[in-house]
Amino acid sequence: MPEFTRELERRNLVLTRTAWIHAGLAVLALALMPVDDRTLLGVSVWLKPFKFMVSLAVFLGTLAWLLEHLRGADRFVRVVSWGVSVTMLIETAALWTQAARGRPSHYNVTTPFDGVVFGVMGVMILLTSLLVAAATIAFFVRRLDLPRTYLWGIRLGLVVFLLGSAQGLMMISNRAHTVGAPDGGPGLPLVGWSTDAGDLRIAHALGLHALQILPLAGYVISRALASRSAALRLGLLGAFTLLYVGLMTGALAQALAGLPLLG
Repeated sequence: MPEFTRELERRNLVLTRTAWIHAGLAVLALALMPVDDRTLLGVSVWLKPFKFMVSLAVFLGTLAWLLEHLRGADRFVRVVSWGVSVTMLIETAALWTQAARGRPSHYNVTTPFDGVVFGVMGVMILLTSLLVAAATIAFFVRRLDLPRTYLWGIRLGLVVFLLGSAQGLMMISNRAHTVGAPDGGPGLPLVGWSTDAGDLRIAHALGLHALQILPLAGYVISRALASRSAALRLGLLGAFTLLYVGLMTGALAQALAGLPLLG
């Protein structure tokens, strides 16, 4: 782990340090749960910050790893790195402010202050998505000295990540993540995905974590089948990606129909 951490910091110090901040905040949120008995929608007010901090730490660390491959585009990488770090820190500050107040952070416009906080969070997510979209274009247009299957895993992971991000618009327009019931009903342990109605967060999560899964799949296929043809390796990656996107699409369709994941 120390070697991995040093390598991550060598690749992108800004994003790695921001990832560590979020990892530390995840530990803090976890520590606050047993000492603060306040609840929101039936769960601890600190559960959502915990889940978001873990997810953001993984996202920032992944981006730190991947952007190293854009060698020769140092200024562009600095802009993306600082931009994503700043937007995520503002997003995190807004989330923690609402958790400390015992108020919902998302879809909450009950007071002018709540509406401003939710609006700020929306703008930060939009800016982050635009920066990731710029990085995605760079991975498509730049000539990179990477195994083709791994490179395509990165490209496809970024594209599916952006599709997952766009699904957040559905939740905003729905003013909730649950379809067919109010938010806060019975849910699966930890993740909280609804067990009696549709839940848009499932497809959203699958899309976002494609950023880790598809590049890893491309890397594993590239290494494990190094002696086989490039066409076979790319074909396997393509088939895996189609299966993954099909799973995400199915989860979205199921949620929109108001059906729980485990019905």
